[in-house]
Amino acid sequence: MNVFRLLSLALVLIIVALVSAFTTMRLAIHTREVTVPKLIGLTPGEADQLAAANGLTFDVERRFYSPQIAPGKIVSQMPEAGATVRRGWQVRGAESLGPQRVSIPNVIGQSSRAAEINLRERGLELGQQAMAHIPDAIPDQVVGQDPPADAHEVSTPKIGILIAAPTDPPAFLMPDFTGQSLAVVSHDIEQAGLHLGKVTMRAPPANSGTRPSGTSPSQATAPPAATTAPPTSGTTLIVSQSPAPGDKVTAGTVVNFEVSK
Repeated sequence: MNVFRLLSLALVLIIVALVSAFTTMRLAIHTREVTVPKLIGLTPGEADQLAAANGLTFDVERRFYSPQIAPGKIVSQMPEAGATVRRGWQVRGAESLGPQRVSIPNVIGQSSRAAEINLRERGLELGQQAMAHIPDAIPDQVVGQDPPADAHEVSTPKIGILIAAPTDPPAFLMPDFTGQSLAVVSHDIEQAGLHLGKVTMRAPPANSGTRPSGTSPSQATAPPAATTAPPTSGTTLIVSQSPAPGDKVTAGTVVNFEVSK
């Protein structure tokens, strides 16, 4: 009987400890939670002070035109007022610029730099920039904008622009010059806008058969070393090339050859 009582008492103590720990945990969690106050209609300074008083931080991330909220006041917030968040949470807000009073200029046809200066002089901001290959367009020229010129009821003072991308130089496939005369090919590649580079003479094959009688292996004639002097004889033929036949090349590419006679 004493053993049973001891076990029952131990079980009760364990249950009490678990309930106490659970209650303490809930209290600790709730003490770290706060309710987000309403910041809309306040100035950024007032919103910052109120957020700090509730254990939160505040930051103005964007600015919008608003005919309902006076300029310099908070027009929106996230999280919204009444939401429960952890202490130290950051509340993000948007500041009102008041009704739209500035006209949206037409920056199409201007360079990207000129468009940016034009917008900033009017109190606007350069928004997202995108580039695209536009036929017959001048590189770095603005070919589109959003919102368009003279637009009304614009939400933000940011203007996105589309810029003509630089045109890529024309490319073509490298011809196969193997077996052709170096003198003729040299003229052809210059006419095509390419440049003649290094020309190397391929060494003639060494005699693999018999050697002259009375000549020791050490006295055998060694094959001549390759030379980089560009031969000019019309009988000089191309045996290899770089870039290889079929490679894509553009104007100004340097072409190297290995030749033999």
